[in-house]
Amino acid sequence: MGVLGGMLGYKLLKQISPYGNQGLMDGSAYIGKSKLVTLFGQKFWTDIADKVVIDFGCGEGTEAIEMAQHGARRVIGLDIQEQLLLVARERAAKLENVSNKCIFASETNEKADVITAIDSFEHFTDPSSILEKMSRLLRPTGCVLVAFGPTWYHPLGGHLFSVFPWAHLIFTEKALIRWRSDFKKDGATCFREVAGGLNQITIAQFERIVARSPFRFREFEAIPIRRLKFISNRLTREFTSAMVRAKLVLR
Repeated sequence: MGVLGGMLGYKLLKQISPYGNQGLMDGSAYIGKSKLVTLFGQKFWTDIADKVVIDFGCGEGTEAIEMAQHGARRVIGLDIQEQLLLVARERAAKLENVSNKCIFASETNEKADVITAIDSFEHFTDPSSILEKMSRLLRPTGCVLVAFGPTWYHPLGGHLFSVFPWAHLIFTEKALIRWRSDFKKDGATCFREVAGGLNQITIAQFERIVARSPFRFREFEAIPIRRLKFISNRLTREFTSAMVRAKLVLR
């Protein structure tokens, strides 16, 4: 994907955004709000009440801690980035009645009643293997609550690389990575190697991955971008959906 590459693509990116994509997708939309309630509705607290919850891709632990504070019996936050887990542990340790029921680790063998995956499916290196792992950690009557986006064909589906709408589809991966290397020094050579990873998942790909997994959809929704809602339908959803929200159960 992408047609503008080489030195021309690189120089255009430098001209458009010399210091990286600033201010987009920074989480400011959730300031003063509960992200969990915004994504799943107020009933989410009932869904996790007195339940063991595993939060896949927990990051710095914001949502895991909130679940522990709002009725979950126990919350296990999982992430592969140790620096994020350290932050999460420090935050939980400072809060009364949280540190004793909220842990953060890279792996667990504990079974859960509910598994959450919030803004993480577009970052998993191998989403299929993650679903397999979730199936082994979920109790038979449990569910997986998924919310993620933007997916790859969203105007800002390239995350950092979307310096303007759909820029990640216009410029080649090589040009985008070269531009990024001017201000990010982690040595990433492709989208999957950037911090957090970026797997270019689409809505259709997510549906196919679930269809081949031990799960089935109990609920599924491609939520339209508010300003594009009037043209959002089955044919246009890849380009007009803000996010995917789903509830998965074992087959």
